[in-house]
Amino acid sequence: MRWSRGRSLKCAVLLLGVAAAAAAETVRGVVEDPSGSPVAGAVVSVVPAIPPQRAVTDSRGRFAIPAAAGAVLAAEKKGFRRSERRLTAADLDTETRIVLEPSPVSEEIVVTATRSPTRLADTRSSTVVLTDDDLESAAAPTVDDALRAVPGFALFRRSGSRTANPTSPVVLEDGVPLNDPFGGWVYWGRVPRASVERIEVVRGGASDVWGSAALSGAIQLFRRESDLPASLWVDGSFGSQHTREASLFSSVRGGTLRASLSAEALSTDGYVPAEESARGPVDVASGSSRKAADLTVERLDSRGRLFARGSFYGEDRGNGTRLQINDTRIGQVTTGGERLVAGGTLSVRAFGSGQDYHQTFSAISADRTTERLTRLQEVPSDSLGLSLDWSAGFASHTVVAGMDARSVRGESREQIFAGGGTSFVAAGGEQHSGSFFLEDSFAAGARLTIAAALRLDAWQNLDGRRSTRPSRDAASSVTRFDDRDATAWSPRLSLAYRAASSWTLSASAYRSFRAPTLNELYRSFRVGNVETLANENLGPERLTGAEAGAAFFPGRVYARAVAFWMEVDDPVANVTLSTTPSLVERQRRNLGRIRSRGVEVDGETPVGREVQVTLGYLLVDSTVVSAPGSPDLVGRRTPQVARQQGSVGLRYEHRSALSAAVQARWVGKQFEDDQNQLPLGSYFTADLLVSRPVTRGLQAFVAAENVFDRRFDVGRTPVPTVGPPRTFRGGLRWRLPGR
Repeated sequence: MRWSRGRSLKCAVLLLGVAAAAAAETVRGVVEDPSGSPVAGAVVSVVPAIPPQRAVTDSRGRFAIPAAAGAVLAAEKKGFRRSERRLTAADLDTETRIVLEPSPVSEEIVVTATRSPTRLADTRSSTVVLTDDDLESAAAPTVDDALRAVPGFALFRRSGSRTANPTSPVVLEDGVPLNDPFGGWVYWGRVPRASVERIEVVRGGASDVWGSAALSGAIQLFRRESDLPASLWVDGSFGSQHTREASLFSSVRGGTLRASLSAEALSTDGYVPAEESARGPVDVASGSSRKAADLTVERLDSRGRLFARGSFYGEDRGNGTRLQINDTRIGQVTTGGERLVAGGTLSVRAFGSGQDYHQTFSAISADRTTERLTRLQEVPSDSLGLSLDWSAGFASHTVVAGMDARSVRGESREQIFAGGGTSFVAAGGEQHSGSFFLEDSFAAGARLTIAAALRLDAWQNLDGRRSTRPSRDAASSVTRFDDRDATAWSPRLSLAYRAASSWTLSASAYRSFRAPTLNELYRSFRVGNVETLANENLGPERLTGAEAGAAFFPGRVYARAVAFWMEVDDPVANVTLSTTPSLVERQRRNLGRIRSRGVEVDGETPVGREVQVTLGYLLVDSTVVSAPGSPDLVGRRTPQVARQQGSVGLRYEHRSALSAAVQARWVGKQFEDDQNQLPLGSYFTADLLVSRPVTRGLQAFVAAENVFDRRFDVGRTPVPTVGPPRTFRGGLRWRLPGR
């Protein structure tokens, strides 16, 4: 039998590892930062070691791990540079001290929501990253509440990034869109919070890499990944309004296989959303409950990973009156992976989902004493999707190329109660889209990086139809809509210039587009006494934008300021058709043009060793500059867009003692409607979270939202809808391994 050189080398490494393991002794030590403070939660490993040897430092920074003289001891933790040292015989008899140097923020955070990994300081787009520590210090139990700390993402409204139009950005989880395929909205509870390790927010048009849904930006949620044999994250809490929440992430690994389970459940009695002075017998608390679960199985090797995931989500929600409720059920299967191919990395995602949505609508008397059911609605839909991209670096270039394809089918089925009878209406169709994109990032010297991207999207609506049946026994009349299609080019040109070791200047110009959703085309809805009609003739929105900014990042300080300008042609807007005391009727229409311009500022800085301060501010002027058919809207402010928004965060962290976090937000005045007749006042809210270790891996916490119990409006129907009052909750967090 002949042995190749490769086999001989592998055998030698194996024998050395086995010999080292046989001679191993227990090495004890401590991991500290340069000031001598212990670093808890650091991962300590031995190289080589068969089987792999790993340990996690406790609250005092201490660890114990089997190792032999001559082996390399490595320690690493997010926020610090990796440290390695070769063990000597003397190290086996004394306590080993490892010092981890903090990483500059510019090196620590790598952004991938732009589809090509880039250090935060070198990004050419306005980008905000919420780390695991940011998420755990948020007082609210949901992911979308944590995102409200980012100015421009008032997610309890329909406003998108920079509020250029009433469209949410694309939201991705592991590269797969979370936006509802029928309606474009996002069920944030689909991803259990315990499974989320970080969130990246890219503001401004991102259609050049993510397509139609990314007209106003992109949000990417990243799951936890653990190489330990077993890991566990569990959060549980109970609080005001009988709010009960539990979130779980668990992971096991053996050899090349890894499996992870995520689950979450939340229920609350809620609060009465109608303004207190306007409430009547019809108004009740808007309670809700939801549950989510997913199972992921992965195969990992030196060339990449393959995975398959199945997930389920269910939600039941009350909408603030006795008759208005809705529920949703979603099932999804996703498969894909990353692989080293042709000198680069090929990433593939294939996914399919099916869902069912039910909602009831009612008419409410002016004095809110009576309510009658007006409509029952069911919206079944399903979708299939495929995406792949290949990225590689060579010479001074980093290239990303790929394609996306998606097919969506959905229908709105309604029973309408009017005039003592019941009629039946169904409307729906199919939507298909496909795209190709290419981006090249070129390092033109040591300081300047130039990036050019181009994406071509093709969009098609097929089999659009509306059927009407005036009674249960009557024949249906069917109206068929013409098939429609469109194409759009989404180019981007951007540059980043490293002016100094801690300064980067950036600029971008781009175009983006968004196709109308099936929901906008075919589904009407009613909120309170405001009815919004569908419009099967809607066309796509098109955005043109430019921005310029500067980033400053000396050491652990990070600050970025960006000035932006953008115009959206043919934005889909809810245009008021008529107004009466009992009914406000609107319809979705391509309005004309909206212009948005302003400044964003984000920053974070440490104050001492244990305090971190974060700041965010948005100043925006967003107005209608063209409205054929509705000239009275020209000069009006874009609905649900505040001129100013700001946030301040303060986090104190002491691993072995008390930790606390305060998050405050201020939002300026805005309007609910296109005619600027329904104002929403400015408001200020603050949240607080305090936690303390109980034992290794176990932490107790208490949290309060809207600490000062401020009353604030979140909508008008036209009766004002108010935000949640002051709430409290307390709970436990358990981490295995402990930290």
